Amino acid sequence: MVSEEQLIAELQDESTQKDAFRTLVATYKQRLYWHIRKIVLDHDDTDDVLQNTFIKVWRNIDTFRAESGLYTWLYRIATNESLTFLNQKKKKMIATGEEINEYLIERIQTDPYFNGDAIQRKLQEAIALLPEKQRLVFNMRYFDDIKYQDMEKMLNTSAGALKASYHHAVRKIEDYLRSTD
Repeated sequence: MVSEEQLIAELQDESTQKDAFRTLVATYKQRLYWHIRKIVLDHDDTDDVLQNTFIKVWRNIDTFRAESGLYTWLYRIATNESLTFLNQKKKKMIATGEEINEYLIERIQTDPYFNGDAIQRKLQEAIALLPEKQRLVFNMRYFDDIKYQDMEKMLNTSAGALKASYHHAVRKIEDYLRSTD
């Protein structure tokens, strides 16, 4: 296994860049897939966003300054690509927030790749109803166990705002789960 520093050096050296990029994709593809999937929900959309993420990484690897960890940088790109995708989808749909939430819940209910039980499905429905930022923060903290200080770098916001978003998300999820019993 190559160290992160060595991988970065190889990515920024034209003679080793292609092999290093294959290593990067192999190392981070699955983690980024599941991060993106929690945001866009649909398998096919996730594949598209993941591909766009790696294209953006390829085009911008020379600008990576290692001020944060490589995964933090990748995560930020994946998050931004996911949010851009959702915003484009919203513009195409010209739908209200409520219609978007209904669409997301429908996607969960009809997703052939979802293999959870009824409780997991209800949790995913509750998460889908959250405002975009709360959903993102909840997924990053709850499922990926990302520290607030790392999220600050990824999302360009304060730890206090992130903690508040997480707290509100948890309360809304609890309320939704209680109301659907």
